[in-house]
Amino acid sequence: MEGTREKKMKILCLHGFRTSGSILKHQISKWDPSIFAQFDMVFPDGIFPATGKSEVEGVFPPPYFEWFQFNKEFTEYTNLEECITFLCEYITSKGPFAGLLGFSQGATLSALLLGYQAQGILLKEHPPIKLFVSISGSKFRDPRICEVAYKESIKAKSVHFIGAKDRLKLPSHELAAAFDNPLIITHPQGHTVPRLDEVATEQLRSWTAEIIECKNCAADKKHVLENGEPTVDIDQEKQREEARKSVDIVEAAQA
Repeated sequence: MEGTREKKMKILCLHGFRTSGSILKHQISKWDPSIFAQFDMVFPDGIFPATGKSEVEGVFPPPYFEWFQFNKEFTEYTNLEECITFLCEYITSKGPFAGLLGFSQGATLSALLLGYQAQGILLKEHPPIKLFVSISGSKFRDPRICEVAYKESIKAKSVHFIGAKDRLKLPSHELAAAFDNPLIITHPQGHTVPRLDEVATEQLRSWTAEIIECKNCAADKKHVLENGEPTVDIDQEKQREEARKSVDIVEAAQA
């Protein structure tokens, strides 16, 4: 029945610097549609209008947006706190979101949110965001941010697209290293949302399929617990039996 159909997991997709949500949606549409068919992909626009020329001008139509501004060395940021506040409110009100997907500035920002949530800095009332797709993402370089956001290996299940000709190739590898057991997919292109060959397509499809399978397994276990007899872990039952025997032996010795 329609009313009981399982809801799709939501993925928040954050676009790159001076582009837009609709542009990222178009860029992602180059990928095989079966990859994210079982997810609800959400593509918001950045909260600030572009303050300069966009690299996609002439390729994609305006308007263009940015999430925050930064200096040339990417060590100082303007409007970052306002951006984080906006996204936390958006995630809380529009969610829950199971994952984040981002390109360039959007990927960098997404990783920051994941690291901050893991450290209990923000999104405390939101369920842990468990998956992340990074396309040309990188770390923030302000030590004050790094010491918190990347303090420990981020446990979210992650895949990182890194271009051989990307100017952020090394920073993208550094970001991937901040995650626990990341899947790295390299491509021969530059700083772009890449077209995927058959190998990369199958890697990403398998990655999302595994997530869906884990979700379904969790749902099945919940259904059993709510509607029938809970399953019994054999090892746990053996441990309980051994514990009962130990108690019987002690009591017999004390008798």
